[in-house]
Amino acid sequence: MHPNRVRSGALSRAGWMVMGKRAGPSALQVCQFLVLFLSYFPAATLQCKILKCNSEFWASTSSSGPEEEFCTALRAYNNCVRRTARTCRGDLAYHSAQHGIEDLMSQHNCSKEGPTTQPRARTLPPPVLSAPQPDVHIPSDGPEVCHYERSLPRNTAPPNYTHCGFFGDPHLRTFSDDFQTCKVEGAWPLIHNRYLSVQVTNTPVVHGSSATATSKLTIIFNNFQECVDQKTYHAETDELPAAFADGSKNGGDRHGANSLRVVEKVPGQHVEIQARYIGTTIVVRQVGRYLTFAVRMPEEVVHSMEDQDNQDLYLCLHGCPANQRIDFRTFRARAAESHGLGRGRPGSQGHGFTYQSAMAKCKERLPVEDMYFQSCVFDLLSSGDINFTWAAYYAFQDVKMLHSNKDKYHLFEKDTILNSTCGNVGFSVLIFLSFVFIQLLSDFCSSCL
Repeated sequence: MHPNRVRSGALSRAGWMVMGKRAGPSALQVCQFLVLFLSYFPAATLQCKILKCNSEFWASTSSSGPEEEFCTALRAYNNCVRRTARTCRGDLAYHSAQHGIEDLMSQHNCSKEGPTTQPRARTLPPPVLSAPQPDVHIPSDGPEVCHYERSLPRNTAPPNYTHCGFFGDPHLRTFSDDFQTCKVEGAWPLIHNRYLSVQVTNTPVVHGSSATATSKLTIIFNNFQECVDQKTYHAETDELPAAFADGSKNGGDRHGANSLRVVEKVPGQHVEIQARYIGTTIVVRQVGRYLTFAVRMPEEVVHSMEDQDNQDLYLCLHGCPANQRIDFRTFRARAAESHGLGRGRPGSQGHGFTYQSAMAKCKERLPVEDMYFQSCVFDLLSSGDINFTWAAYYAFQDVKMLHSNKDKYHLFEKDTILNSTCGNVGFSVLIFLSFVFIQLLSDFCSSCL
């Protein structure tokens, strides 16, 4: 960050705080231990869905609500934990949750029999929506250091904001507006700098296909000065929480906690995370069975890396590795050729879309034949899943909300070719100049001798 802004606190370790002032010391300690376990050992707990039960409970309770509402939510929490018994038996987090529930029920005189809150029914994506607007007029309750633009030195140029998006089968738009289609099966880092880390897990869409889509996403915000505690947000298919993993919806107990907030836009479908202390907005959606990711971030934050030699897999910055990229143009050419010859699409597995019908379906939501339209066609041909039409549509809506340059909303194939070519030419020029410099240095040394 700017030299006048001391952000050394970003890396200091801070304890985790669990919301819920109703709990007495014993129950609160149990829940704190549970959250700590979930944070550091997510792989061990995701299988038994304790994270889901924990997040739903803390997100549905309030420290000032009626006692009967708390007991109702607690019974729902107990039912959720009991449903995981078969897969979680022997899991430390599962047993910790059991003891925590018993303590809370005892402290609040809650009966185990009675009404429970019902899980929200999932709905299909709504019809065409206008692009959402960011919350820019929220009053700040913290010091200026907790508001990115206010903390900048006076008379400095406004920050330059960049955008990265990850959606579909999957398609990546980097901070430098390079558009790629990738394989990247398994866990991959999208962002990793001194303020936050984002990791996605991609699973195959169709058996035998190289196309994958995002089924899990984890965001870790490092603690930062007097603004925020360390917070973790985790989402996966059918679990898009409206809170962080510890149940809180802001940055914790510090004075500038509200400079980090989780805002639920559409229950179970659309969450926005506003990190004003680093000028960053993140949009996470579930469309169909998969997640999409979009971020708006200042360039200064994008490049605030500690270990410059260990950032090759920072996908939003460097793109997907060459051996993980799918040749988009070749796939499209073969699909068009197969359609023209009446053979159907290459690798057809009966998903019901021809090249022509896929183009017609994508045209309904994406009238401009840019890379978002092309990605939509690719996804329909690869999977036959109609929800990928919505994924491409919402990815473009997020670009319009988050990208600072409206002239770059649409990307076309010539733009991606130009970016790739410029990168290759730049590298070649660097090699050439290095060779010339070495030759001149050698001649100079020879003349000295």
